[in-house]
Amino acid sequence: MRRVTYSMGVSLDGYIVGPDGGFDWAGPDEEVFRFWIDEIREVGVHLLGRRLYETMLYWETVDQDRTLDDSEREWVSLWNPLPKVVFSTTLSAVQGNARLASGGLAEEIERLRAEPGEGDIAIGGATLAAEAAASDLIDEYQAIVYPVLVGGGIPFFPRHERRVDLELVETRTFSSKVVYLRYRVVR
Repeated sequence: MRRVTYSMGVSLDGYIVGPDGGFDWAGPDEEVFRFWIDEIREVGVHLLGRRLYETMLYWETVDQDRTLDDSEREWVSLWNPLPKVVFSTTLSAVQGNARLASGGLAEEIERLRAEPGEGDIAIGGATLAAEAAASDLIDEYQAIVYPVLVGGGIPFFPRHERRVDLELVETRTFSSKVVYLRYRVVR
């Protein structure tokens, strides 16, 4: 069965964006960007909330930009054909290889798990991940922890009254002192 993963950059104090909505502190250096490229190769479909979808739209149109470096071109070549499902109550259309979700998150994940296919079902966006976590749908949490305290904003982990036991699967420290943590949910 395809696993569901939640992976985002996060500040040391646990936020994916700061109180001002910014995440300029999470701009990856070449080594971290290369890691993200390798990670996206393991994804078969990406589920996104509206805010993350709108942020990632940049990559859908940038492929004609001659200033992209080789790593950015490689990312575009992997990201653009990747199937994406966007969960939004305000959007009426999406671009690229994306479609609007027709049902709820749990139903969508159940359908995707039942379909033949390779690669993980990745979830991006804290609000969408919180909904998946509340329904016990996340199999792995993958955090790219940046050495910064932002003091508030949108938290990486959902705030709910349920204990989730995790097993450490992998760690990696980058030369920029960014740390990757991968945990599997213990069931």
